Amino acid sequence: MARDRIPSRHHRRRHRHRVRVRTLAASVAALTLASAGTAIAFAGTPAPAGSLPRGHDVSSHQKDVDWPSVKAKGAKFVYIKATESTTYQSPYFDQQYAGARDAGIMRGAYHFALPDKSSGAEQAAYFVSHGGTWTADGWTLPPALDVEYDPYDKKHKCYGMSSARMVDWIRSFSDELHRETGRRPVIYTTTHWWNLCTGGSSAFAADHALWIARHGSADAGALPAGWSSWTFWQYDNSGSLPGDQNLFNGSASRLRSFAKGH
Repeated sequence: MARDRIPSRHHRRRHRHRVRVRTLAASVAALTLASAGTAIAFAGTPAPAGSLPRGHDVSSHQKDVDWPSVKAKGAKFVYIKATESTTYQSPYFDQQYAGARDAGIMRGAYHFALPDKSSGAEQAAYFVSHGGTWTADGWTLPPALDVEYDPYDKKHKCYGMSSARMVDWIRSFSDELHRETGRRPVIYTTTHWWNLCTGGSSAFAADHALWIARHGSADAGALPAGWSSWTFWQYDNSGSLPGDQNLFNGSASRLRSFAKGH
């Protein structure tokens, strides 16, 4: 996911910290994935023709997005970076968020967590006051928490925190977001980071949707402890849509229902 205050370091981080296997060659034979009872064809990257709603996520790196063009390319949803820690708000968030809605694309906001900087509750409150809101209008996806490797210190992937402290931090964030918006955050992470930095906690799977990051593969792979299925899958960091490429694990009507809170 995008951390966008220092672009050059951002691009190094993306290659260093994410599960990174770039797009399979077009000549690779089509594979299939059974997901939500639907067979989805793959040929290089997950095929949008496989009935799952296709979307993406963006940050200030994408700047002024041509949303009508994005809509025409098949985007059904987008997550947009709003905040990081309690010190940064994306200068492009407002126009991206409004532009996506005006183009008829479901959109949600995400927060990039820095758990070593302040409490989960403080970061959630900052997020909500700078765009991380939700309303049951069918167009607004629940706010998302991006929690992954420390992008500022590669030696401390877990921000120097124990598994128990990390679990407490995520719970504090979730509780405050739920108190202010009525929704639990979608949790964006990788399987390796989650199992390493939360000790494989299964405390969130029952009431938090999973947004799994696994790139360049024919399926989402092993999921973090506790989750038996994913809700969103970020499968590549480049493609026809601006930013990272994603799928929703369900039908278009199910995506709308999820946005409404059902």
